[in-house]
Amino acid sequence: MPLNLGSRIARGVAVVAALGAGLVAGCAYNETIGRSQLIFVSDAEMTSLASASWTDLKRQEPVSTDPKYADRVKRVANRVIAAAGENPAQWEVQVFKSEQMNAFALPGGKIGVYTGILDIMDNDDQLATVLGHEVAHVELHHSAERYSQTALAQTGLSAAEIFAGGGQNRNAVMGALGLGAQVGYLLPFSRKHELEADRVGLAYMRKAGYNVDEALKFWQKMSAKSNGAPPEFLSTHPSDATRIEQLKQEIAKIKAGRA
Repeated sequence: MPLNLGSRIARGVAVVAALGAGLVAGCAYNETIGRSQLIFVSDAEMTSLASASWTDLKRQEPVSTDPKYADRVKRVANRVIAAAGENPAQWEVQVFKSEQMNAFALPGGKIGVYTGILDIMDNDDQLATVLGHEVAHVELHHSAERYSQTALAQTGLSAAEIFAGGGQNRNAVMGALGLGAQVGYLLPFSRKHELEADRVGLAYMRKAGYNVDEALKFWQKMSAKSNGAPPEFLSTHPSDATRIEQLKQEIAKIKAGRA
């Protein structure tokens, strides 16, 4: 056996062994979503990473202090955060001046909402829909899971690269594996995160006293405003049809007293 090939195989075995150890140590069952999560990064580490990003974002993006936006978001966010069992005083929710119809959440209780999405909302119930979704992302540790999945995929690709070795086929093989990791593993999990956040966020907004029917109306409105979204299997978000269908089912369960 040539020395360089033997060395590559040995390194590959070491990578795969480390990968297996991480899988065993990092899996924990989450009763709220009914599945195991692979997380091998601590809350403190994720909060530290998010804090730096949050600080940079507030330097780069214009912040809105307009009471029309800021007071409304604070009022609704406090109710939704409390409904999730958290202390609103320990969270930071910021409004950013932008036409983007978007919102986001970071570990450690950071939520950003853009004025563009606030401008299309008919009422506080629809705002609670979005805030419930973002609070759910934080509570379900989706960022930590995503971070761990990405690290896992990178480790797997490193192992594949070691086995692939050199030659003219190497780039083609690695390109195919990279696409496989992205489409077959990372993106579908991201869609799962979005649907989980929709479902759990719906429970938060209901507990906070908001009308869950408005969640359906809001996402139907967002669907009408979407322009040329990529196919669901190549998107980090579920299709509008998938999201709306799940919301209909969850709202029906709530009304039937089964959720």
